[in-house]
Amino acid sequence: MSADYQGNVEAVHRAFTEAEYWRGRLADTPVDVATLVSLRVGGESGSDGTIEVVTLQTVHSHNLPGLVTQLHRGDLCVRREETWGPVTDGVATASISGSILGAPVKLWGTAVLSPITESGGARQTFQVTIQVRAPLVGGKVEKLIATRLADLVAREQSFTTEWITNSA
Repeated sequence: MSADYQGNVEAVHRAFTEAEYWRGRLADTPVDVATLVSLRVGGESGSDGTIEVVTLQTVHSHNLPGLVTQLHRGDLCVRREETWGPVTDGVATASISGSILGAPVKLWGTAVLSPITESGGARQTFQVTIQVRAPLVGGKVEKLIATRLADLVAREQSFTTEWITNSA
């Protein structure tokens, strides 16, 4: 998956350092409750250029697709972690992980934020693995998550582009 931004790599990376950006992005997410659990900028030294973000997104059980409610009782809580490295030679990379609390669902992968020479913008490219350990229906749920994830990436791209434009 990928998402293109009008802002350059530095502008997108800088947005990722701001708690208000994350709160706004989470508020724009189509879930029932979205929380910024933690944001640490600069690592242990406070100045190494890294960004560590943990979010928790909850969908109440009555809003879940039938396939999901067959496998999981109660609300669905998704914990997402992103750890971005500093911008080095115009590029930033991240490790991404996610899980559904209390369910046999995990997601992990990488993201690269790189310049788009033609437009001066940035492209975020994701490589993600989704694993659902559920006999017979695991593959269907993985496809459902992949579709929702693609929609979420598009929504986050739109929010980020607007954020950078309004913050300039």
